[in-house]
Amino acid sequence: MSSLKAWIQASRLRTLPLSISGILVGGAMAERTGFFDWKIFACALLATLGFQVLSNYANDYGDGIKGTDNEDRVGPARAMQSGLLTASDLKRGIIVTSLLTSIVVIYLIYISFGADQLLLSLIYMFLGISAIVAAIKYTVGKSAYGYKGLGDVFVFIFFGLVAVMGSYFLYAQKLPIYHFLGAATIGLLSTTVLHLNNMRDREQDQKVGKNTLAVMLGKNGALRYHNMLFGFSIISWILYLVFSEAKPMLFISCLAFLPLLAHFIKVQKTKDHTALDPQLKVVALSTFLLSLLFFILSITI
Repeated sequence: MSSLKAWIQASRLRTLPLSISGILVGGAMAERTGFFDWKIFACALLATLGFQVLSNYANDYGDGIKGTDNEDRVGPARAMQSGLLTASDLKRGIIVTSLLTSIVVIYLIYISFGADQLLLSLIYMFLGISAIVAAIKYTVGKSAYGYKGLGDVFVFIFFGLVAVMGSYFLYAQKLPIYHFLGAATIGLLSTTVLHLNNMRDREQDQKVGKNTLAVMLGKNGALRYHNMLFGFSIISWILYLVFSEAKPMLFISCLAFLPLLAHFIKVQKTKDHTALDPQLKVVALSTFLLSLLFFILSITI
């Protein structure tokens, strides 16, 4: 396999649509309230993609050097596990991606706040640095939070609250309270994807000492937690549309929940959770569909 293909595999392209879902929703919210700007939107997308690719490289590296990714792995083979990239390769990739993403974030902050809003710029620089650190520390280092059952919390915060509300604030420089309901939906669905991944890998993770929330809860507890994430995500979205006085057409975005209902039934019937890998794609793409529908409807009606 060529070096380029190895890096593409390590980038985990299937995770990218989910990563930009929050940016789509934040942009749609900005359009609905009259603050949308295409330049901010494009830079926010680039920054988020950078964070996601960085997280994927760091996850590949961290799990690789810890031995979590081994011959017993259930999901797709990783680049380091397969020998396509070395630990040194991935470390260089992490550094380069961090630098490029930082440049995009600095430019995004500049076009959003200009040179005269120093405090807001500093706050967003802190958020950007925090996102980079969070992407790396998920599996890298002795204090990797992904090994302590905290991955779900960080995904909810960064994929939901920060992605949606953080991007919306770049446009509007205010935070309507009911927007947090929409942000919570994206955060909950993103957390569902991570949790499904951890449900799939629960037995293997337990063997190597990766204490995800799925490991801590056990098989039945993990299923109940999945159901809670799923239910609250739908309720939160409907409440957001109602409280924001959305036009009836915007409720069409709820069609994205139909494949999730089929997913919910499938998960309840699946006894062997190692067979859940295809369901990650269902939730990720449904989340992206929800965000895309909402974005398109918001800018066209």
